[in-house]
Amino acid sequence: MPNTSPESAATPIAVGVSSCLLGERVRYDGGHKYDRTITECLGRFFRFVPVCPETECGMPTPREAMRLEGDPAAPRLVTHQGRIDLTDQMLAWCRMRMRELKGEDLCGFVLKKGSPSCGLFRVEVYNDGGDGKYGSGLFAAAVVRHFPLLPVEEEGRLNDPSCREEFIERVFEYWRGKTAKSEVTERP
Repeated sequence: MPNTSPESAATPIAVGVSSCLLGERVRYDGGHKYDRTITECLGRFFRFVPVCPETECGMPTPREAMRLEGDPAAPRLVTHQGRIDLTDQMLAWCRMRMRELKGEDLCGFVLKKGSPSCGLFRVEVYNDGGDGKYGSGLFAAAVVRHFPLLPVEEEGRLNDPSCREEFIERVFEYWRGKTAKSEVTERP
């Protein structure tokens, strides 16, 4: 484990987390995906900044399930049954939320695997040919694009103790780098 702890920091180290992983009932079916590894293991070191792109951009809970469609490099967010394209609504919210998250002083982010908004790796993107390709959820892609050095991980991979340890180390390293940089800029 890292030698540095949030207790030694002037402000607890902030890590963004998909809200459903913290037990918030924000998923399309009105449920959650509470993850004890995040709350009990990572919670000892970090302060969580919960984010649910779908509810925060104005979608109700419960809501119709959605999926990504089209080009994996620029997918569309579309509801399954109603075929409502919510891409523009989500992307507009993402732009606004990235500005807000910059003020949160994040040092890491944990995202929900497989989500069309939060999935980081291998989120299926459907196309007319029926053969699925893979991409990232719209919010996850925005986080990586706006914070390219930020340690980001999906929750499922954190069940592996070595992956979890590596993520924690990366977050502390990122925090130490930010702290050192701010101390240099604050000197007269």
